[in-house]
Amino acid sequence: MAYTDFSEGGLSRRSILKGGALLAGGSMLAGMPFGQALLAHDVSENWPSVAAAIEKYVSEKKIANAIASFGWNLDEKSHSVGGGTLAFGSTAKADLNSLYRIYSMTKPVTGMVAMQLICEGKLGLDQPLSDILPAFAQMKVQKEYDGAITEDNLEPAKNPITIRQLLTHTSGLGYQIIQKGPIMDEYYRLGLLPGQVSRMPIPGIPTMKPVGSLEAFADTLATVPLVYQPGTKWSYSVGLDLMGRVIEVVEGKPFDQVMYDMILGPAGMDSSYFTVPESEIGRLTTNYGVVNGQNFPIDPAATSIYLDKPAFPFGGAGLVCSPHDYDRFLHVLLGMGKIGKTRVLSELAVRVGTSNILPATADLTGTWVEGQGFGAGGRVVDKAFGWGGAAATAAFVDFKTGLRAGFFTQYMPSDAYAIQGEFPDLVAKDLAAKHNG
Repeated sequence: MAYTDFSEGGLSRRSILKGGALLAGGSMLAGMPFGQALLAHDVSENWPSVAAAIEKYVSEKKIANAIASFGWNLDEKSHSVGGGTLAFGSTAKADLNSLYRIYSMTKPVTGMVAMQLICEGKLGLDQPLSDILPAFAQMKVQKEYDGAITEDNLEPAKNPITIRQLLTHTSGLGYQIIQKGPIMDEYYRLGLLPGQVSRMPIPGIPTMKPVGSLEAFADTLATVPLVYQPGTKWSYSVGLDLMGRVIEVVEGKPFDQVMYDMILGPAGMDSSYFTVPESEIGRLTTNYGVVNGQNFPIDPAATSIYLDKPAFPFGGAGLVCSPHDYDRFLHVLLGMGKIGKTRVLSELAVRVGTSNILPATADLTGTWVEGQGFGAGGRVVDKAFGWGGAAATAAFVDFKTGLRAGFFTQYMPSDAYAIQGEFPDLVAKDLAAKHNG
């Protein structure tokens, strides 16, 4: 296809990845008028507000497709609302088995692998990272946030980075999609790029080759200063990507193999990939960049960058997954580690990992999670746990109601349209109508 200049509309690597990296909508399902009538006996597939919103966006050609998946309690069956086609101009219909780039929705999966290792005694929640990765023993920290990387702006870390901090974005590590100063430039210069978007160049961002392994990622990351003192501030970070290296060191085998052996395989998530097999191209959606209300295919399915093996398995943003598969992950969480008769994770791993495990010392003021909690890679609000992805996906599980819910579409930046952020509120509206009806 011809090269399209996205710079006028502000589409950059930072903008397309930032903003969709959480479950927008803030409150998730907190404050909804839940009641016993909404528990296991409510198996209605009627979600009128969700369906109407999807129909509006698809009919107006803002998005090619959207699938909302829902499941109740321990029923393995999930149902969907929505539709559309895998790409604009395609006749192939999107459904629960279509494949979506879920980006940061990978983080809770990685987080639950870590929680299982903690429950098995192979890691400690408050264990220093340097016990596993000694290169992080003597970290330097910027005195001025996002300031210069010079000796006069650096000081020693006052406390060690811990596993808890990696899981909750309180380690002080940066993120090239968040930082705006020299740390961002250093991440790019060193190839600390834990994610991928497109084969085509992104205007304003030089093409960088990521470091070639998780080991190299971790060793290189240890040479870059932290942006905050460990444990003092919530700041979205590469912590879950670094956790991938921790996991493979502890287990003595590749991180992606550990994830498969521990969660993906036992949970029956056979449509979840770091590399999409050629045989599955026919299920893969196209990802679009949105500039001034216009959609441009930045990652067409037939030539997707996800068809190639990534530089390393990105524990923070690497999975391509079907809505059906991610619902199975949510089912494992809702089942306190079980799906059907299969025990995937320990009950303790799920209970702790989906609870608020933020360090008491962490300041949340002005952050995405102010007034809320954070678990192992996902937001915690009341009895709900979830997170979202940079290409406008979102998912959560609500332990109070027994609801599993996911939203899947493909466009960047995720805040180009409001529908990702509206999803929890639309779900709340439909549930309230059921309850009051």
